[in-house]
Amino acid sequence: MDEIIICVGSSCHLKGAEKVIEIFKEEKAKNNLDNIKISGSFCQGNCTEGVNIEINGQKIEAVNEENAGKIFKKHLLSDQNE
Repeated sequence: MDEIIICVGSSCHLKGAEKVIEIFKEEKAKNNLDNIKISGSFCQGNCTEGVNIEINGQKIEAVNEENAGKIFKKHLLSDQNE
């Protein structure tokens, strides 16, 4: 099972974590991916570069409304096609 952890701490919240969560949930549903767990966490320790996320242990910074869909596809859909 793939796992996405999205920081919802104060800084990431202010930088749009809620919208990032919404986009990831939409991508998960649109692609019928029941094998992906999406959860939140508090501070991931890189507040100035948020929104911070972790996909299967890989930390990714500066996720926002504009790039969240692309990040989802790059890290989660490419695995489905192999």
